[in-house]
Amino acid sequence: MKTVLSTLFLLLLLSAAGIGGFGFLQYEKFTKQQVSDTAPSTFEIKKGSNFKRVAAELESANIIKPAWQFRLLAKFKKQENKIKAGEFAIDPGMTAQDLLDRFVSGKTLSYNSSIVEGYTYKDLVKKIKNDPNLVQTLTDDDYADIMNKIGSPYKKPEGWFFPDTYNYPRGTTDLDFLKRSHKAMQAYLEKAWAERDKSIPLKKPYDALILASIVEKETGVPEERPLIAQVFHNRLNKGMMLQTDPTIIYGMGERFKGNIRKSDLRRDNPFNTYTRTGLTPTPIATPSAEAIKAVLHPEASKALYFVARGDGTSQFSNTYREHKRAVVKYQLRGNAKKYTGDK
Repeated sequence: MKTVLSTLFLLLLLSAAGIGGFGFLQYEKFTKQQVSDTAPSTFEIKKGSNFKRVAAELESANIIKPAWQFRLLAKFKKQENKIKAGEFAIDPGMTAQDLLDRFVSGKTLSYNSSIVEGYTYKDLVKKIKNDPNLVQTLTDDDYADIMNKIGSPYKKPEGWFFPDTYNYPRGTTDLDFLKRSHKAMQAYLEKAWAERDKSIPLKKPYDALILASIVEKETGVPEERPLIAQVFHNRLNKGMMLQTDPTIIYGMGERFKGNIRKSDLRRDNPFNTYTRTGLTPTPIATPSAEAIKAVLHPEASKALYFVARGDGTSQFSNTYREHKRAVVKYQLRGNAKKYTGDK
């Protein structure tokens, strides 16, 4: 009897060992299994998902299976509670372990959207509304009240969104995007203002934002920004009107059809720098970091005027007489009789 029992125990032991060995071989095989050739190129782990759900969704999407072995792998590697939410790329040839490592790394796919310097807020809203990478949540009423929506202490949105290319994960909303851009502009302006040339005639950071937006729209070549900024500083110091066409265009709004007439220069509104001294009440566009820097660190000059040469650059003049000659030369092709400007 003892012999029979011993033999039975030995057989059971060998059977268990065999099953265990088979299981181990299956496990080893699974760790080297590559994702399916028909697997999608991306996989999203939604916020709040547990590993059991992720494994089931991987199997359902025909990325890697069986789900229970993927769960076993994660448990054995102590990674089941370390996966991150987000959208991940699924590369051909990835193994189960590669996939798990990517989920743990948090290296999610990112998208990008840009804000271009010189954009008006109206331009920006149009671009965001048509951006397929952002989740659209804002209504027209929300855009009209955007500064409250993003928790800003400022009332007007013009100029308050930093021009840059922003990378972000899937699921980012239009509101998230605007909050991030606004914070970037606040941070940059605050730092730049603290490091400003103290001799400039501006009283607060918002003044710099306004003037930088004008410089942005007036600049033909980037290198001239600091000199154009100095022209405006010189005019402000003397109490002269800025007399800059981009402010006229902004004030005209939908009435602008490509040309500025004499009557437009004379029609008063808060943005008409031909009828009012000082800065405009708000920025007229989104200024670049370079334009803000130019306003806060202008190039030394006594120039009070500048006129476009026609090649993107400007001719700067210290006196009205010099300016008149430059206008005749570069704008009127030498015909002084056509000059109708005034001081």
